Amino acid sequence: MPVPYGDNGLAADLIGVPMARLAQTSGLTDVQQEILSTVRRFVDKEIIPYAQELEHADAYPERIVAAMAEMGLFGLVIPEEYGGLGESLLTYALVVEQISRGWMSVSGVINTHFIVAYLLMRHGTPEQRTRLLPRMAAGELKGAFSMSEPDAGSDVAAITTRATAGPDGGFVVNGRKMWLTNGARSGIVATLVRDGLGADGPHRNMTAFLLEKEPGFGQTRPGLTIPGKLEKMGYRGIETTEMLLDDVAVSADEVLGGPAGRGHGFHQMMDGIEVGRVNVAARACGIALRAFELAIAYAQQRSASGRPIAGHQAIGFKLAEMATKVEAAHLMTVNAARLKDTGARGDVEAGMAKLLASEYCMEVTQDAFRIHGGYGYSKEAEIERLMREAPFLLIGEGTSEIQKTIISRGLLREYKAT
Repeated sequence: MPVPYGDNGLAADLIGVPMARLAQTSGLTDVQQEILSTVRRFVDKEIIPYAQELEHADAYPERIVAAMAEMGLFGLVIPEEYGGLGESLLTYALVVEQISRGWMSVSGVINTHFIVAYLLMRHGTPEQRTRLLPRMAAGELKGAFSMSEPDAGSDVAAITTRATAGPDGGFVVNGRKMWLTNGARSGIVATLVRDGLGADGPHRNMTAFLLEKEPGFGQTRPGLTIPGKLEKMGYRGIETTEMLLDDVAVSADEVLGGPAGRGHGFHQMMDGIEVGRVNVAARACGIALRAFELAIAYAQQRSASGRPIAGHQAIGFKLAEMATKVEAAHLMTVNAARLKDTGARGDVEAGMAKLLASEYCMEVTQDAFRIHGGYGYSKEAEIERLMREAPFLLIGEGTSEIQKTIISRGLLREYKAT
């Protein structure tokens, strides 16, 4: 059993861990390989030994998050001119895969933060980027992302949170938002609202605001309240919250992209969701990889009928299928990330990666659970935690059914009959 999570010297030299055969990526630069090697060692030494204890206690991993900030992971994709490392989405996805292999909740701390940073890089004004990105790169300012509402999840057009005209060219925002990861600890929330522009179509009447607030629960800005964290079956240790908006005064400068960004919120946020789907796929890859590692180790230690169960054909075949699914999900995620890095439209590829990786993650995790037998049902077993984490990926950033809708529409667009 791991020692209690305490002062175990995060600054100490990290223990080298050999890379496995699965989930390898060709064509990486020396810098990318060094980043991944460092993150993998960090995960093996500083996350995996403590994840069970922290997750069961639903405790925020303060020291792990502080160490990630020190490593520069909060600014991994933020350009160097703003204090970041200027790495690609591919590098980020591979880092998320490794962190999720250790504990998915830790990856959640940086995932929504990254989406907000991405939105700023792609759609923010020069002033917004200069003011916010350096603090985000340092991990001083953490981001949250808010579209969902109690009665509007995948149907974004149904949101009812509304911005009306306020004094001095600003706005007054009212409504209720749901499922904010980092909702309390964030200092900035990218928030999609309905805007009374009177444009054609519901999606043209939406604006994205960069709502700055104080971290914490309760009223964190006049009219903006974070009531408390929502209890969840998995994805514990990181807070998921509501956000209540009651006559919140918002300046025109807080519109993502400034005045010119008004009415473009839906398309801006969908751009962020596209990279979010790559991130969710990477998380699924990480959990599936860890589930496979646990299963193949246990299958060689547990004996039945006088030999390790790995020697029985039924288990051997199951391990082969699991490994194939891990590899396929990883390759599709890498492909989607590389495509997005080129600047090309990648909605179909991101949807495919998210669909396949999340479904395979669930299947691999269930198979690993079965290989563990009765021991897998014990809270001492790491696979028990993975069994509660994997289902989240089936619904995060859009359900499998939503991904199929996106994929089919994209295919019909590309293969339109003439």
